[in-house]
Amino acid sequence: MAARKGAASSSLRNRLLDRLPPKQLDRLHADLETVALEVRKTLHKRGSRLEYAYFPQSGMVSFVIPIEEGGSVEVGTVGSEGMVGISLLLGGELGLQEAMVQIEGQALRMPARKLKMAIEDDGVLRLHFGLFAQCFHFQVAQTAACNAGHTLDQRLARWLLLARYRIGSDELPLTHEFLSMMLAVRRAGVTVTAGTLQQAGLIRHRRGHVTVLDPRGLEEVSCECYRRITEQEEAVLS
Repeated sequence: MAARKGAASSSLRNRLLDRLPPKQLDRLHADLETVALEVRKTLHKRGSRLEYAYFPQSGMVSFVIPIEEGGSVEVGTVGSEGMVGISLLLGGELGLQEAMVQIEGQALRMPARKLKMAIEDDGVLRLHFGLFAQCFHFQVAQTAACNAGHTLDQRLARWLLLARYRIGSDELPLTHEFLSMMLAVRRAGVTVTAGTLQQAGLIRHRRGHVTVLDPRGLEEVSCECYRRITEQEEAVLS
């Protein structure tokens, strides 16, 4: 993972950092470095000590819970609107989930201890990041409710819409294998459901790639969870 020290303000594409007042952003700026987010790269494991916080500028990271019987379940995602290393915002030091890169991109990385010190010393930073932590935990709770109570076609539509929202593109480099892992269902189920969405003209899927053709139509298929998650995030970020 190549790193480049000293991220320039003009190249800032992370919305969470971009909403900081100039004084607070300047305080973090010297400790930010640009790193690549490589697909399937694990940024931290569940229960491991956090060495860095990551602020994605592009791409998407999934938060997953490994299951003893094998496999894992996704409980949340983050893109350029947020960060990886939520525990640091609440005074913790360990990862509560495994953070894995789902869609490649770039991030600004900061040493965990530097971010914790800055938050402890600055009430504005503490409030700003605390609101995002609250927002993230809302997403985790909403995702749990969605996985328990909604159909696979609703959940897949919700997931594709969130991925589109996270990276700001209709072109999603995603395999059915990855989708089945994130949704905790058999790959055959994802293939059948994706085929139904394609026949309805909502998406086009081919090996390793999904194109969203009709976002509004896809939202009609989706449950209310996509709207609730994004409305909560937009309220914090705007």
